[in-house]
Amino acid sequence: MWDPQAYLDYGELRARPFRELVARVGAERPRRVVDVGCGPGTLTAELARRWPEARLEAFDNSPEMVAAARERGVAARLCDVSDWRPEPDTDVVVSNAVLQWVPGHEELLRRWVGELPGGAWLAVQVPGNMEAPSHRIVRELAASEPWAHRLRDVRLRGVDAVYEPLDYAELLADLGCEVDAWETTYVQRLTGENAVLEWVTGTALRPIAAALDHEEWQGFRRDLAPLLDEAYPPRRDGTTWFPFRRIFVVARTPA
Repeated sequence: MWDPQAYLDYGELRARPFRELVARVGAERPRRVVDVGCGPGTLTAELARRWPEARLEAFDNSPEMVAAARERGVAARLCDVSDWRPEPDTDVVVSNAVLQWVPGHEELLRRWVGELPGGAWLAVQVPGNMEAPSHRIVRELAASEPWAHRLRDVRLRGVDAVYEPLDYAELLADLGCEVDAWETTYVQRLTGENAVLEWVTGTALRPIAAALDHEEWQGFRRDLAPLLDEAYPPRRDGTTWFPFRRIFVVARTPA
């Protein structure tokens, strides 16, 4: 279950990669723009402002996120990313921090390129921090007692959840696309107590939260908080530096 409010607690920091991704899309007057995994709809509205004449399509596989998007006036629908197929007039597809949840998503990218019209734009951003302490510590704690038995069926994102920028570039170039691929590490300054814990609560910890009851979930958070604070020591002013690597790919399908 996704918690839209937890996700939005660091809304501006999460929005920056989206904006930098979309800024590299050169479409001028697209017919249809699709927000794949629109979340609570806050960034979908930015697509509408960028391309006001386009038909805007938005979907997410979380009922909570779809409801939050609709409350913001976004006509979002419930759909799983693996089931989505582009309409013939789709000229721009934006997938922001979604495909890391889809195992083997290179096949999905191949299918999209084959189904999109010639000259369409495909813009993808995924977190590239699966080897960072924030994620490694979560995996290690989940695999330790007393949590290993309770969480044995929970799939956590590992280092193989995403590929390197060069891998994405080669994949899409081999399909005939023009490709722009890059990576950025944002040195984010978080505020508040247990800042990194609160950040990962809105994303990486979602499968664990869904698998545990309330008391167990609070216990897992209590065990995790000091480990994250040790890896990311809070400063005297109450802020915490949290480096976060992200991977970007913008491709244009062959005409």
